[in-house]
Amino acid sequence: MPDQHPEQFVAWFRSVAPYFHAFRGKTFVVAFGGEVVAEGKLARLASDLNLLHSAGIRVVVVHGSRPQIEAQLASRGARPRYRRGLRITDPVALECVKEAVGLLRVEIDALLSQGLPNTPMAGAPINTVSGNFITARPLGVVDGTDFQYTGVVRKIDAAAIAGCLAAGNIVIVSPIGYSPTGEVFNLSSEDVAVETAKALRADKLVYLTDAAVKDARGRLLPELSAKEAEALLARAGHLTADTRLYLAHAVEAVRAGVERAHLVSHNVDGSLLIELFTHAGSGSMITADKLERLRPATIDDVGGLLALIEPLEADGTLVRRSRELLERKIGRFMVIEHDRLIVGCAALYPFPRAKAGELACLAVRPEHRDRGHGEKLMLAIEAQARAAGMKKLFVLTTRAMHWFVERGFAETRVTELPDERKALYNLQRRSKVLVKRL
Repeated sequence: MPDQHPEQFVAWFRSVAPYFHAFRGKTFVVAFGGEVVAEGKLARLASDLNLLHSAGIRVVVVHGSRPQIEAQLASRGARPRYRRGLRITDPVALECVKEAVGLLRVEIDALLSQGLPNTPMAGAPINTVSGNFITARPLGVVDGTDFQYTGVVRKIDAAAIAGCLAAGNIVIVSPIGYSPTGEVFNLSSEDVAVETAKALRADKLVYLTDAAVKDARGRLLPELSAKEAEALLARAGHLTADTRLYLAHAVEAVRAGVERAHLVSHNVDGSLLIELFTHAGSGSMITADKLERLRPATIDDVGGLLALIEPLEADGTLVRRSRELLERKIGRFMVIEHDRLIVGCAALYPFPRAKAGELACLAVRPEHRDRGHGEKLMLAIEAQARAAGMKKLFVLTTRAMHWFVERGFAETRVTELPDERKALYNLQRRSKVLVKRL
């Protein structure tokens, strides 16, 4: 692509640069089931994990091993036993767990350490570390069933993992725990991922699942608050068993302080990178609260406002505003913030003698224009104007006259503007003047 379309490559590279700045030094826990290995998808995933590591991200990998354990049991002529979705780990099953996890760990180590000339990480020295990071206890007897060597996480040695990350290693955490008396327990990899992310105060927990989180009509749900995810789990029978399991654990993680949890499909090549390094993403992001909020602008928003409005100033949609002017008038602005990015703005300029106000600089980022942000901003400005005792609201526009008419504005003459605003009217722009009675 760089040779054929260099301008596209440059634009793409610039678009991902902010993510590299934002993610450097952050801790990501990436969890996947043994199915990823069994289906031959680990090699590409390993390359993507190495790319994260090379971008300065502190990567912790948590893997499952269910199909590998099943294969070990089958080779011994033993049958797997489950209750409540959990394996009953008897002595034979425990030996299968040890062997399956050991082989998996070696395979993951090998793939993460690859540095051949024809691989994405050619020449990049990658070190991996694994260890007995988990103290566990037996699950015990539940509803009359003795789960034997099935355990639950008691403690994660966060200090040891953090030390390995600080030394520049990718850390591999396997779903096995150890008791202070030397016993070994089989653990749920989903639980291990949550507990590891919580203990490390990870910035992101990412689960690779077999199917994306979609609504009943099959539409991807790119963002969910914990409350919305819980409501979906309560009513949605269309989600796969794996996706339901991972989504429930993602909610637990963000409720416990993990900043972001993501569910991405391991059936889409590069889905991890697409989710993390593009605005649209490839999966679903779960947060404790909604990412979007409407609020008054502050002086810290000036840079974001400039980035938002400069393209519209360049094409003549908006009148040019300098940084100095924005800084002086920042108290007039409302913004819509989405995941810490300013995606929309509008300003109210009062004309007290005319008991009127001007709705100015209404702008929304192109990729957010189908989400009702413009209307939210307009209604917020209207509410401010009413609260200030204004009787009418003016807007001057060259491109969006119909949009405003559909929302209750009516075209009027320039002479109807307040005197102070009329004196500033730009005859060359020939903006349409619209008014709305409040």
